[in-house]
Amino acid sequence: MYADCHLKTAIFITMNIAKERKAIDAALDNYRAQLDTIPDESFTETPPGGGWSYAEVYSHILQATLGSSMAVERCASNTGKPNTKGITLLGRFVLFIGRFPPVRLKVPPAVAAKMPVSKISKEDAKNLLIKCRKRLDEIMTPVKQSPVNARYKHARLGMLNAKQWFKFIRIHLQHHLKQLARITNNF
Repeated sequence: MYADCHLKTAIFITMNIAKERKAIDAALDNYRAQLDTIPDESFTETPPGGGWSYAEVYSHILQATLGSSMAVERCASNTGKPNTKGITLLGRFVLFIGRFPPVRLKVPPAVAAKMPVSKISKEDAKNLLIKCRKRLDEIMTPVKQSPVNARYKHARLGMLNAKQWFKFIRIHLQHHLKQLARITNNF
């Protein structure tokens, strides 16, 4: 009985990881397709009313995806320092509903210092998209086999395990697609 239940749980988790990966791939496809529709002269231009340019959004989201994939890898290899801290209330909320709350948040200063956004070129964005896909391919097996109690800190969401980091990648990618739509509307 226990083995049967454990097997069903493992299959359920695997199916969720596969579902998350499919959604991540769809979001990355969307980012790639939008690159072809954004006029070159608008790509690095700050939109009327301020905020990030397309280039800065691509810089942020692709750097964050790569950084999150490293967090997945740290969890999967269980190289983090042991601690008893868990997910923050915001982290529980975001992971439960599968998206960020409908408020604008600024990148935490610690994250901004580690991964400053820049006005990258379209070619840089294309190359980073390829690099992100490659990293995601590399972490698929480790994320499925990662220990649940191995965690790595997210600046706002708290201590996440590999599967939670993987879900965060999807949530974050989808969130910034909405930002690209806002930039388009501002132009």
